Amino acid sequence: MNVDSFIEAEKTAGHNVKRTCELLKVSRTAYYTRRNGTPGSRSVRDAELTEYITAVHERSRGTYGAPRVHAVLKREGAGCGRRRVARLMRQAGLAGRHRRRRHPHYRS
Repeated sequence: MNVDSFIEAEKTAGHNVKRTCELLKVSRTAYYTRRNGTPGSRSVRDAELTEYITAVHERSRGTYGAPRVHAVLKREGAGCGRRRVARLMRQAGLAGRHRRRRHPHYRS
């Protein structure tokens, strides 16, 4: 059973939401936020950044990784952290291409 549905069931049974949240070690603010279903400011910003990151990645023909995408975002004014860019790229399934390793040629 989901924690939120359990709290909701306790609420309809007439029990105190504050006490139930304390027992389950869930903040009331988080419970009511998830109950309303409105996304938070961070998730909204993450969605915007993911679209922007995808556009930058496609412009580079799929070659740019997180450091280069971060540099482009910083240059264009949509600043955020490199680790955030890396996390959003991972979630979107984007990855940069590696250069092929050069092997030394020996004369026989």
